[in-house]
Amino acid sequence: MAETTDKPLLIKRYASRRLYNTETSDYVTLEDIASFIREGRDVQIVDLKSGDDLTRQYLLQIIAEHESRGENMLPVAVLNDLVRSYTTQSMSVVPQFLAASFDMLRDGQTKMMENMSTMNPMTKMPGFEAMRAQQEAFLKAMTGGMMPGSSGPAPEEKAEDLDDIKKELASLQAKLARMSK
Repeated sequence: MAETTDKPLLIKRYASRRLYNTETSDYVTLEDIASFIREGRDVQIVDLKSGDDLTRQYLLQIIAEHESRGENMLPVAVLNDLVRSYTTQSMSVVPQFLAASFDMLRDGQTKMMENMSTMNPMTKMPGFEAMRAQQEAFLKAMTGGMMPGSSGPAPEEKAEDLDDIKKELASLQAKLARMSK
């Protein structure tokens, strides 16, 4: 996982349009940049020669690529409203509204996960931990990793978690079967 700092990760775009990670001294792709962002890292992309900030352009390109691959998160009605907002007086309000909306979404998800923590008396119920893990995985899938610190477990952890969840589910199913008799 990329180190989370207050300072954005600086990516330089060379004349050849290649993107260069200044921290690791290697070239990166748009998907690499998307991964950094999903891991909670802010990025800044600048043109090496002119010094122009190209961050917005590249972030929009990442979103467009995800949308074009069928990973549709933005409903057509929202896209239409965004296009309209560029030509209306509401243009000055839209950025603040979108930022506040995403802040509320992140805060709500964080609070929901906190409510499912050990302070909740439901945690003593059999199978609660498996249910909590499933809900957390669902939230991560639905938000594309927008939750703070939601880079997701490493692949080997996912396999172990899946095995644990399967065992817990089998145990719950057996208990349910005994209870229904």
